[in-house]
Amino acid sequence: MADQKNASPAVVGLAGFGLTTLILQFHNLGLCGLGPVLAMAFAFGGLAQLIAGFQEQKMGNSFGYCAFTGYGSFWIGLGIIWLLNHFEIYKLSNTDVGCYLIAWTLFTFVLLIGALRIHMAMISTFALLLLGFILLDMGHFGDSAWNFRAAFVLILCAFNAWYMMAATIYKDLAGGRDILPVGKPLIK
Repeated sequence: MADQKNASPAVVGLAGFGLTTLILQFHNLGLCGLGPVLAMAFAFGGLAQLIAGFQEQKMGNSFGYCAFTGYGSFWIGLGIIWLLNHFEIYKLSNTDVGCYLIAWTLFTFVLLIGALRIHMAMISTFALLLLGFILLDMGHFGDSAWNFRAAFVLILCAFNAWYMMAATIYKDLAGGRDILPVGKPLIK
C-alpha cells in the first residue's frame, strides 16, 4: 500500500487569516460594516484556523499549531467581544480593545522571533502583523488616526499570508517545485 500524501493545513489557515484580516481592514477604512467581519471572524478566521492548527499539530508543526490555533482564537474572541457589546452585556471602550490588542501584540512578537527560522515570506508576514498591532495599540490608547494607518499595513499583511498560501498550493501542484519563492530564513 502506497503512503498517503498529507495536504498542508497551512493553506486553509493562511487563507482564513488573510481573508478575515483583509475584511476587517475594509471595515477599519469605512468600506463595509461589521457584519461581514463578524461572520468571517467566527467562520473562516476563527473556526477554519482552529481546524488548521489542530491539523498542524498532527503534522508535528508546533509553530503552525500555535499560530493557527492562536489567531483562530483571536478572531473568535474578538467576535465575542463585539457581540457582548452589541447585546449591551457590557459597554466596550477603546482601552478594552486596546488591552486585548496589546496581549496579541506580545504574542505576535514571540511568533515573529520563531518566524526568523522559517523563511522571508513568513518573517515579512509576522513583521507586518506586529507593526499593524502596534499601530492599532496606539490608535486605541491615543489618536484613532493610527487605526487608519494600521489598516494599510494589515492589508499588506493579509496579502503576504495569501502569497504564502499560493506558494504552498502551487508548489504542491508543480510536484514539489517552487513556483513562488518564499526566501530563506534569517537564522539557521
